[in-house]
Amino acid sequence: MSSAENIKWINEQFKDTNELTTKTLEDDDKKAELFYIKPLIDVELLQKIVIKPYFEMQSETKFIRYLKALPQFQDSKSKEQLTVEVLNGNVLIFIQNKFYLLDLKFSYNDQANTASVETTIHGSQLALSDNIATNINLIRSDYHQPTLFVEYSTTGQVNNHKLAIIYDKDKVNENVLNIITEKLQQVDKQVITSTVQLSNYLNNKKFSLFPQMIMTERPDRIVYNLSGGKVILMMDGNPQALIAPVYFFDFMTSMEDNYHSFFISFFLKFLRYTGLFISLLLPGLYIGITSFAPEVFRTELALTIAGSRTGVPFSSFVEVLFMLFFMEMLLEASIRLPKTISATATTVGGLILGSAVTEASLASDIMIIIVSAVAISTFVIPINEMAFSIRVIRLIFILAATIFGLAGLTLGLYAFIMYLVSIDSFGEPYLKFNRKMKNKVEAGEKT
Repeated sequence: MSSAENIKWINEQFKDTNELTTKTLEDDDKKAELFYIKPLIDVELLQKIVIKPYFEMQSETKFIRYLKALPQFQDSKSKEQLTVEVLNGNVLIFIQNKFYLLDLKFSYNDQANTASVETTIHGSQLALSDNIATNINLIRSDYHQPTLFVEYSTTGQVNNHKLAIIYDKDKVNENVLNIITEKLQQVDKQVITSTVQLSNYLNNKKFSLFPQMIMTERPDRIVYNLSGGKVILMMDGNPQALIAPVYFFDFMTSMEDNYHSFFISFFLKFLRYTGLFISLLLPGLYIGITSFAPEVFRTELALTIAGSRTGVPFSSFVEVLFMLFFMEMLLEASIRLPKTISATATTVGGLILGSAVTEASLASDIMIIIVSAVAISTFVIPINEMAFSIRVIRLIFILAATIFGLAGLTLGLYAFIMYLVSIDSFGEPYLKFNRKMKNKVEAGEKT
């Protein structure tokens, strides 16, 4: 194609937008055409490394060599890719009847954030940013292995978000990597704007009760999982990454466990698992015992509970659902309200609601204690996705205890464990112990 035809082709690709900027550079016998979307690029950088050097160089050949030597220079495999790259913040330079790409994207947030979701007292406080290049820099700064491999692709047919697949080539599970790659190729959604959306599309089990991937904001958690042979997915413009495959026990682990001694870490994990079972079983136990088997309690405790329920017009099932419903409403309100008033509003709302409900005899004092214990126990689960799943499964246990009593609660617990055994995460068993534990066992066998 001639120069005129190439320029016409580019203009034809952007005929439906008025944001394409075309700039012609002419100096004696030199001529170059620049194509870019102005809001997406760093204008100062364009002036500094493209326009000014162009007029300082004696020939187009030297300028082309200069362009190819720049770290921002990008190879383009096809003409169709040129359009996508311009829309992603690249500058397209047409000179000597050839196209050249420079990555001059303007980044509005390329600084590392501070951890706000997975907070810890000890250890690093860094969190991922919205810029994928910054995030990979954070990971490589802590993971000094030449086997660390990063593959780039795009996702979303309309927005074409940049996606990075990160893994250690020596440690990665090839079967897991192949499954993830195949599923990414099958995602045909028009617009994907976040890693949460991508996680939902990669999960074939639409009605799964448990998350199949961990979403994290912490670079140290990513490095820890990379060393365990897991695959990391990152999207440009998102301060969270996805980790796969995952095991149930991963959701009960905090990065702070690595910074404490064995006994302190064991104690903290014991608290989390105790909180998990309290959150799951306590409401069902209350219903099963008060409605079906009050003789389980000592006589004094049974009389105390019966006395606290004097005047309550509802069954224990309705009482539990009533209080848990408003607890969930308070939790949701604390998320949606502005941060400056959310803590005060939900605390005052909870206190007023609790005292008013007991004074009106709509719930017992024991029920207030149980709901508070359940709420506190839910908060000790480190990963939010698992906490959300536990809140839903708790309702199933309540229903089983309401219909079948303690026997139903016991059968529900068995069914819960059997369900965990039956599911997998990208081909890996969900209840499998992590690789670190496995390596310790193997090391013990060798010695």
